[in-house]
Amino acid sequence: MTRRGMVTALSLLKVHQRTHTGEKPYVCPDCGTSFSTLSNLKTHERIHTGEKPYSCSDCGKRFKTYAQLKVHQRTHTGEKPYVCPDCVTSFSHLSDLKTHERIHTGEKPFFCSDCGASFSQRTHLKTHQRIHTGEKPYVCFDCGKCFKTLYELKSHQRTHTGEKPYVCPDCGTSFSHPSTLKSHERIHTGEKPFFCYDSGASFSHLVLQTVDI
Repeated sequence: MTRRGMVTALSLLKVHQRTHTGEKPYVCPDCGTSFSTLSNLKTHERIHTGEKPYSCSDCGKRFKTYAQLKVHQRTHTGEKPYVCPDCVTSFSHLSDLKTHERIHTGEKPFFCSDCGASFSQRTHLKTHQRIHTGEKPYVCFDCGKCFKTLYELKSHQRTHTGEKPYVCPDCGTSFSHPSTLKSHERIHTGEKPFFCYDSGASFSHLVLQTVDI
């Protein structure tokens, strides 16, 4: 091995040993955060300087790290290198694969501190917590009504726009909500999922009635 090769090998060994010792000799002069390698410090400093040296050749968007650029480029190439071993669905981001795999494992690592309900995704937990907080961040600009989820807002806005995107494949009738379409389709299928335990009769629709006492 040449002298230069020996120096490089020793340098790599010293960097590796820091994973055991916890030594972080490179300190950011702006915020005091420390790092085990000089390259990690240089990358971190771009948070303060705003420097984005890596540019996408397709759209010109710039990034702080080469890794961020590589991930972004998949939006142009369509590359999805992360494959689910259970169902072979592929993803462009490792984090998306990890989230998807919870469908198969049943893992729900995000817990509500108020009621103990658990969720597979952090976003689902945040939406659920609005039940407890009463937060309704999605506002209809037509009437001012507020909603807990974007889905509820989009669904509500159809009362103003008249949009009916859900179409019956049998007769072409369109509906503004998927639940209304599902209910309508029972006309064609003859399905009667609602069962009366007293009379034994079954019905295609659930009708709620108020009873005077």
